[in-house]
Amino acid sequence: MHFIEVILPLSLSKTFTYSVSEAEYNYLKKGFRVAVPFGKNKIYTALVIDIHQNAPTLYEAKEIHQILDESPIVNEIQIAHWQWIASYYMCAIGDVYRGAMPSALLLESETIISQKTESFVDETQLTNDEFLIYEALQYQSSLKIQDIMAILDKKNVLPVIQKLIAKNILFLEEELTEVYKPKLIRYVRLHQKFNSDEGLGQLLDTLKNANKQKEIVLSYFQLTATEKNKPVSVKMLMEASGASSAVIKALVEKEIFEEYHIQTDRVNFDENKKENNLALSEAQQNAFNSIISSFETKEVTLLHGVTSSGKTEIYIKLIEDYLKKDQQVLYLLPEIALTTQLVSRLTAHFGNKVAVYHSKYSNNERVEVWNQLLQNSEKAQIVIGARSALFLPFNNLGLIIVDEEHEQTFKQQDPAPRYHARDASIVLANSHKAKVVLGSATPSIETYFNAQSEKYGFVTISERFGNVMMPEIELVDLKDKYFRKRMTGHFSDVLIENITEALSLGEQIILFQNRRGFSPVVECMTCGHVPQCQQCDVSLTYHKHKNQLRCHYCGYSMANPTNCHNCSSVDLTTKGFGTEQIQQELNQLFPNHKIGRMDQDTTRGKFGFERIIDSFKNREIDILVGTQMLAKGLDFDNVSLVGIMNADNMLYHPDFRAFERSYQMMTQVSGRAGRSEKRGKVIIQTYNPDHNTIQQVTNNDYVGMYKEQLYERQIYKYPPFFRLIKLTLKHRDFDKLKEGSMWLYQVLNQNLDMPVLGPEEPPISRIRNEYIRTIMVKIPQQSSIGATKKNVQKILNSFEAVAQYRAIKVVVNVDFY
Repeated sequence: MHFIEVILPLSLSKTFTYSVSEAEYNYLKKGFRVAVPFGKNKIYTALVIDIHQNAPTLYEAKEIHQILDESPIVNEIQIAHWQWIASYYMCAIGDVYRGAMPSALLLESETIISQKTESFVDETQLTNDEFLIYEALQYQSSLKIQDIMAILDKKNVLPVIQKLIAKNILFLEEELTEVYKPKLIRYVRLHQKFNSDEGLGQLLDTLKNANKQKEIVLSYFQLTATEKNKPVSVKMLMEASGASSAVIKALVEKEIFEEYHIQTDRVNFDENKKENNLALSEAQQNAFNSIISSFETKEVTLLHGVTSSGKTEIYIKLIEDYLKKDQQVLYLLPEIALTTQLVSRLTAHFGNKVAVYHSKYSNNERVEVWNQLLQNSEKAQIVIGARSALFLPFNNLGLIIVDEEHEQTFKQQDPAPRYHARDASIVLANSHKAKVVLGSATPSIETYFNAQSEKYGFVTISERFGNVMMPEIELVDLKDKYFRKRMTGHFSDVLIENITEALSLGEQIILFQNRRGFSPVVECMTCGHVPQCQQCDVSLTYHKHKNQLRCHYCGYSMANPTNCHNCSSVDLTTKGFGTEQIQQELNQLFPNHKIGRMDQDTTRGKFGFERIIDSFKNREIDILVGTQMLAKGLDFDNVSLVGIMNADNMLYHPDFRAFERSYQMMTQVSGRAGRSEKRGKVIIQTYNPDHNTIQQVTNNDYVGMYKEQLYERQIYKYPPFFRLIKLTLKHRDFDKLKEGSMWLYQVLNQNLDMPVLGPEEPPISRIRNEYIRTIMVKIPQQSSIGATKKNVQKILNSFEAVAQYRAIKVVVNVDFY
């Protein structure tokens, strides 16, 4: 008898045994995909992780349906790494497999498939089976894989479907398809021959009799004078002079104006590399040398460089080194928005060797990158991606760069696997014998602690690139400003003055507000009623643009009420403010300037970020308002002013990291200011100007913040001195949940020799109609984390065995910060 051991893409911790024929047994290797029957009549794409001859004892092994690959598409290092993730983060190996693979490689009988409308299909090129599927889709919009099995009257349909997906004829239903065509903006400039004084005299002579044309040229001069070196677009010129495009065209034909287009869209991966000789400054060169020498003894090095110190250039130099050795490089970023900017910088340097991988890419694009890595292709020597890029099939990885390593988005929250990309990448590097660089201007306390205790190498850069000065930070005391009636809406007089001054100089401004929507609370002034979400314990956020109230937890929405649902009074008011409200106030304060907004509502879809970043870079937007998306590594050279609308709502989060996170957030946002010659300015509006954290931001005192937080962490038993495991219990029945969580807490408390806290009601104690309780296990440094997890897992298994608690969902989050 011949058997294979497989992982299924379901939330199951077990592997399953299937029987294969002798021929299949000799053909299969670890890392092949096979289609297998599971349950009554479903088919899944499973992954072979072992080939053996031991029959299962508890069940009769079923036969597989078919083999889907001609060679392994997952390598052994990946399988081992996935198993490590499953055991360390206490989740099912099936979850890791499902999270790791692009969904186009995981077809199952329930997958829904549709035809791409815009693609031209040459029917003569299709095989009979392919044509039958294509024909069926002409009569109905989508098919399940089970329907296709019925149409073709056979079980092995997955390879046919995959061929059609590869030919760009079909797509999976769960995908978003969106095409972003960058706007080409037409600009004009004066022809070079008129740049001198004589040239100008000559120009006015030429236009003596053409009054309309003369007017346009004069408007052009006016615009260049008022817009301070901004490029002049044809649209602006037409608005300013009231002329038609025909007259401007005539001027271009006469060679008085030159027309040109600006486009900064997604990168064309072309071969002509622009920046072959990247020159590092002295500080950068020293940092680069220190990293290389620290790699001789350490696997991981922390690069602590202030904002705008030019960490990216150092990474580029490092990447060059590893490419010379023919090794692959993985460059991890916390936010998809950042990949946009970075891709253009890296492709300018490395041309076609860069591949991008993250969840806003379509299935096809992701499968393509996966295959390029499998074939060790030239095109994917450098992979830039968000945390999911960690799962790709690298076979010769030399270096992992984790940029902005302090970012909380590196930690996956839902669904499982709830892994931390920074920690998981260090383990991955270890199995490839590769090196890791962690870069940040505000490292997380754990990483800095590891660097201080010499577990990691440590390199620091304390000056900005080109010796640009750190921005000047001014605090505005909101209590005082409200008291003296010096506020207009949510803007203090100081902030308005500075914005006006920056606008008059043609500079751009970023304003940061950590809430999206218009305002988080709508309150009835008569009875005090606040509309709540029906399924969660939160007030609904008012979105003015759509005139609706929305829940940011479950997506429930309702039309904005005109009178109170409780007492029918019409006297409703909004409290608090979000990005939408700031944008509206700015429109009233600065009606002649373009205000942009960047938050979750405006960046939906694959190119949401690109659109906004492009127009900000092209200087079409003067003031950009946004949430923490703005705080990360973006680089705009014309931003001279950054405003933080209210620093306090970050400080008072019920979270042991609140001060560390606030420090990081404010320092990072401040770092967007003054990145070229002129010194930038940051204005922080706060009710507590004397708060330690805010003072530390003002003085750029990272070490002070680190020491203070470390002292607190030690006293209150938090990382890096203790490891945390958070158990979240959810159930619709309040009393059952209360009883079950108490039972679990008591058993944990009796069996573990360490602090167990709980069961706690979190600040938001009900989401989507499920009540929530949390229990926290704190594991001291000297305890074995593996043994503790085994214990916790045993207790969870016995909890599940209690009949009345079986329905309670338990989510385990290891290192949940």
